[in-house]
Amino acid sequence: MREVKEFPAWRVSGFLGLLLLLLTLFWLLWAGAGLFREGELFYLGHLALALLASLLLSAGLFTVQPNEAVALVFLGRYVGSVREEGFHLANPLAQRKRVSLRVHNFTSDKLKVNDAQGNPIEIAAVVVWRVVDTAKALFQVENYQSFVAIQSEAAIRALASRYPYDAEGKSLRGNPEEIAEELKAEAQERLKVAGVEVLEARLTHLAYAPEVAQAMLRRQQALAVVAARRLIVEAAVGMVREALEGLEEAGLSLDEERKAAMVNNLMVALVAETQAQPVVNVGTLYT
Repeated sequence: MREVKEFPAWRVSGFLGLLLLLLTLFWLLWAGAGLFREGELFYLGHLALALLASLLLSAGLFTVQPNEAVALVFLGRYVGSVREEGFHLANPLAQRKRVSLRVHNFTSDKLKVNDAQGNPIEIAAVVVWRVVDTAKALFQVENYQSFVAIQSEAAIRALASRYPYDAEGKSLRGNPEEIAEELKAEAQERLKVAGVEVLEARLTHLAYAPEVAQAMLRRQQALAVVAARRLIVEAAVGMVREALEGLEEAGLSLDEERKAAMVNNLMVALVAETQAQPVVNVGTLYT
C-alpha cells in the first residue's frame, strides 16, 4: 500500500477569487445585454464563457475554520490540504474533505481482561488525541475515528496482559504514572499509521472482576496482615537487642537462662495483639 502524506495544496486568497467572480458577473451581464439587444452569436459565446467562469470561481471558494483542515481530491488523486484558517480559492473541480484538527477524547468501555498473573480484571482508560496528518487520516484507514477507538482498546488490552494488577514490582495499581506513559506509547505506535498523535493516555477504571473480587480482597488483606506482622517482629527484635545491650553496658550480666526468659517475656509483650498482663514474682515461701 502506497503511503500518502500531507502536503500544502495550491490556493489563493478567497477575496481575490471574489473579485474575479464579480468581474465575471459584469462580463455575464454585458454579454447577456448584448445578446438581448443585437442577437449575435458573438455575444452568445461570451455569455457561455462568462457563465462557465462564474460557476468555476464560485465552486472554488471555501472557508477554513480554526483548527480545521480541508483536503482536496482531484480526479481521484490527493492534491494537498489547506490548513490556514480564512477565505480561500482553490481548484474548483477538486472534491473537498474537511478534517477536524481539534483535540478529541476517547473513553473506552470497561474491558474485562486477564492480567499477567491470569486474574480477571476490569480496566478502562481515556485517550486524548488529535489528527496531525490529514492525508493519512483520510486515505490510510477506512474511518480514522473508528480506527482510534478500536486500536486504543487493543492497546489497553495488550498493556493489561503484560502486568499484574497488584504486586511488589511494577504493577497496574502500584505504578499509575509509568503505566500511563507506556499506554500512551502503545497507543501512539498503533495510531501513527492514521496520522493521529496521542497527547495523553490514562487509566480511568481498574478493579478485579466481580467473580474474584472478594477472594482477591481477602488475599490483599492477608498480605497486609503478614507485612504488618513482619514489621512488628523486626521492631520487637531490635528493641530486645537494645535492652540486652543496655543491661550489659550497665554492668548487669545475666546468665543464658535468664536472658532466654527475658527475651521470651519481651517478645510476648511486644508482639502480642492484646495488652500484656505483668506477673510479679515475690519469691518462694518455705515453711
